[in-house]
Amino acid sequence: MRLRNIPGADQFIEVHADVLNDAAAYQGRWLDVFGGKGEIHIEIGMGKGQFLLQLAQCNPNINYIGIERYSSVLLRALERYDTEELNELKNIKFLCENAMNLPDIFGHDEVDRIYLNFSDPWPKAKHARRRLTSREFLERYEKVLKADGIIEFKTDNRGLFDFSIEEARAADWNICAVTYDLHHDETMNQGNIMTEYEEKFSGLGNPIYKLVISLH
Repeated sequence: MRLRNIPGADQFIEVHADVLNDAAAYQGRWLDVFGGKGEIHIEIGMGKGQFLLQLAQCNPNINYIGIERYSSVLLRALERYDTEELNELKNIKFLCENAMNLPDIFGHDEVDRIYLNFSDPWPKAKHARRRLTSREFLERYEKVLKADGIIEFKTDNRGLFDFSIEEARAADWNICAVTYDLHHDETMNQGNIMTEYEEKFSGLGNPIYKLVISLH
């Protein structure tokens, strides 16, 4: 469920120091934003930011970009970022963007890893193309990922998970790892950072599914 529109969210985001409002202007030179070194990892649909902020804290040598389409949701992530005094981190930036625009924001071979966590399942068949793991979106990711880049996807929605595996295979992506119960998978759960939704759904006893795919 998305947050209702919050008055003032757009204005807050517009002036926040770590939100890049003209994202397309950095296409092909994102490393310059982070001092010219390190990998670039992005989370599409970052929600309230728990997952990405913890990653940035744990991995100071990796650069993270959180992408959230809804300004009211990104506002909550930025409030957390500021309140917890994480805004001293040098390895994280934020974008309020639609994932459809990804190829216009990042250059070819510019992204090392993409995280998709508990994406909107768009349950109606007529909306399948809107799912972030559809072939249409996989084509967009292919345009920006490095040759050895990977995508990590987590969900508690079995229908969306099965769809995602089918789409990856149909698009000739390599299936690197699959689990239907992440929190009881000793190998794949190692170092796992939970999102807000992951904590909620696993707390209800729902299994968490995870898929890792690569171009080659």
